Amino acid sequence: MSESNPQNEHEFWMQQALELARQAESNGEVPVGAILVKDDQLIGRGYNQPIACHDPTAHAEVMALREAGQKLQNYRQIETTMYVTLEPCAMCAMAMVHARVDKVVFATRDPRTGAGGSLYQLLQHSGHNHQIEIVEGVLQEQSSNLLKLFFRNKREATKQKQSN
Repeated sequence: MSESNPQNEHEFWMQQALELARQAESNGEVPVGAILVKDDQLIGRGYNQPIACHDPTAHAEVMALREAGQKLQNYRQIETTMYVTLEPCAMCAMAMVHARVDKVVFATRDPRTGAGGSLYQLLQHSGHNHQIEIVEGVLQEQSSNLLKLFFRNKREATKQKQSN
């Protein structure tokens, strides 16, 4: 990816995160995908899998951090950028702080659990010994629509089940 146009680079990686979010959706999971990049190379990827893995920590970002840790043979993931389709929750934000991720690029805000400024600000909290740069809104509409449609379909399926 060319450093001359960071917006194009952000969109390139976010498209890949959206593909992973669609994979989560096809498995019945909340459609969130994450890509971790270092030196223009994909080093970790993940999508939501808490239901399939029977693991409440199997969020997209955590799965990407785990893969990158294995690839790098290090729990520190310095000089990396996390691309995620939904603003990270508190658990994922703190995992990224502990991993020393440099930048988080997220598509859409999460007003209910977002820890990148919507509900909490854990990525840039002054009390932490590491703060993470935030870029938000990259492919926001696509990510937001994917999530809205997922939850609308889930509500409709629940209504149909209850009426039968």
